[in-house]
Amino acid sequence: MKDFYCAVGPQAARAGYRLEVFTSLASTNDEAMSRIAAGDPGRLWIVAATQTRGRGRMGRVWNSPPGNLYASLLLVDPAPPARLAEIGFVAGVALIDALRVLAGPGPAILLKWPNDALGDGAKLSGLLLEGASLRNGQFACVVGVGVNCQSSPVDAPYPTASLRSLGAASFDRGALFAELSERFAHWLEVWSRGANFSAIRAAWLARAGGLGERAQVTRNGEKLEGIFRGIDAQGRMLLEKAGGAVETIEAGDVAFDPRRA
Repeated sequence: MKDFYCAVGPQAARAGYRLEVFTSLASTNDEAMSRIAAGDPGRLWIVAATQTRGRGRMGRVWNSPPGNLYASLLLVDPAPPARLAEIGFVAGVALIDALRVLAGPGPAILLKWPNDALGDGAKLSGLLLEGASLRNGQFACVVGVGVNCQSSPVDAPYPTASLRSLGAASFDRGALFAELSERFAHWLEVWSRGANFSAIRAAWLARAGGLGERAQVTRNGEKLEGIFRGIDAQGRMLLEKAGGAVETIEAGDVAFDPRRA
């Protein structure tokens, strides 16, 4: 049994999105990945009240106490394989829109490249994108979403926040999930299996934090510094270095100038 009410929004339900809710899982992403192996047709949300082995990008532990949102969306053949990484940007836009509805006009809810949500400059959520090849040659992916609703980690190496600590108008994770399911379904349709990433890029830039500010990127142990100039047509970060040369960055950890935070 679940300990909170959770349901997909009406438009998402009409579009065929389904939901299964659990009291506890090792990881919602792991559960969704197991459904790929079992032949699930996709458009399935997995939500858990808690996780015992939650994880973020690069194998990092994602603390998962009760009161926060832990959800994963399984999609089967959502786009040609070359466009699948774009789903992370679709998810980021959808999550920011959902968070802003709950947060109200108070805190500044912005995106940090590639798809973290920041609340007043502190990390509010994280996304984890994973995938697997199917026997029929198609590809399936799982988008994991963790949002600090009631609490946030106190031992993280960067500032963190929760909807509650930000004084959000609402920090009801059931309401947040319903809004997220609606926004995700909408932006996936706009994205159109990768045919319209330009619209996603424009929406992402309109919600981005740190544009025009100094940023530090850690990539394979190397630290790069420069001015964040946005993202290119493939979603890569554009970092203007000293002298004006612009470097494109495909992966890395980003931190903005702490003097501006």
